[in-house]
Amino acid sequence: MRIAIPFYEGLIFQHFGHAKHFKIYEIENHQVLMEFIAEAEATGHQAVAEMLQSLDVKAVICGNIGEDAMQALNDAGILFYGGVAGQADDAITDLVNGALAYDPDIRCTRHDDCDCGGNCSSCAGDCGHCG
Repeated sequence: MRIAIPFYEGLIFQHFGHAKHFKIYEIENHQVLMEFIAEAEATGHQAVAEMLQSLDVKAVICGNIGEDAMQALNDAGILFYGGVAGQADDAITDLVNGALAYDPDIRCTRHDDCDCGGNCSSCAGDCGHCG
């Protein structure tokens, strides 16, 4: 099974819709068999979901995720685990071990009133638009 994580400098990038890189993990029998970085060549939720689908990704671990991205992933048949922060490698280890802490109700809305520029990690979610 392939699992993708929006990725930046080892961390789970906290704004799915703006991720430029995804770390892809191949998981089998509760072990990581391989990993690689995929670059999103196109923009937009649908394009990213289609790219992940073309890489045979079956699930995404992410931080904040908006309704449009959720719908694109659902349409592509990709599960998602939102509300996760920290090191990407730690998150995949937690998932493999059945211990991933995630928030199934995470929702990220627009950031029009916040100086975070859509990067919730920069405002720690204090903008009130994420979480």
